[in-house]
Amino acid sequence: MEKFVLKKPINHIAFIMDGNGRWAKKRLMPRTYGHKVACSRIIDIMRALRELNIKVCTLYAFSTENRNRPKDEISKLFEYLKEFFDENIKEFTLNKCRIQVMGDISALPLETQKTIKDAIEITKDFDDYVFNICLNYGGRQEIVRAAKLAFKDIKEGKIKEEDLNIDTFKNYLYSSGLPEVDLMIRTSGEKRLSNFLLYQLAYSEFIFTDTYWPDFTPEKLIECLKEYESRDRRFGAIKE
Repeated sequence: MEKFVLKKPINHIAFIMDGNGRWAKKRLMPRTYGHKVACSRIIDIMRALRELNIKVCTLYAFSTENRNRPKDEISKLFEYLKEFFDENIKEFTLNKCRIQVMGDISALPLETQKTIKDAIEITKDFDDYVFNICLNYGGRQEIVRAAKLAFKDIKEGKIKEEDLNIDTFKNYLYSSGLPEVDLMIRTSGEKRLSNFLLYQLAYSEFIFTDTYWPDFTPEKLIECLKEYESRDRRFGAIKE
């Protein structure tokens, strides 16, 4: 990876890892092979982010809508995710990287659930970096869940209705405690959010690259970061 120094700080970067199946199909391989290679690409990008001192990374690994895919593909995906955590937990530990999950993992295979829960427990006290992975996650579902939790607290008198605002509502989201997302990158050329972080991406910068995730190298990441640095983030204000 070329030597690159960020001129604009990035506290939180998010990825929609798209194009695994198409990448495999172009190589006359099964879609599941694309998911396997995609998992190995994750650790390459995580290492690059550490070099760039980007503290928080959120990855869209499995959406609520992905449950409609063929069962054998879903099964393989969870198998690869389990392998990913098993093989890389030592690296996360050595780099004091906390593993977090957004989404309802209760619907995942029990073996995968255990692996993820163990990884979360092992890394729960680390705060140098955060690896935040979205599994069985949907942005709309997250907002409805947060609204129900807030309503419950209001009903039980834990907070007052007038105290619920943009800032306090964040406490009910899966991403509570994480910094705002500065940059969202989606691979594969698709230009939509696909129910990803609908609340959290309100003022994020978006970059859509034609590169499929298995080909998204640290060099491709730097290209995106250079594009990000060319942006003028005004957050609705006017700069003189």
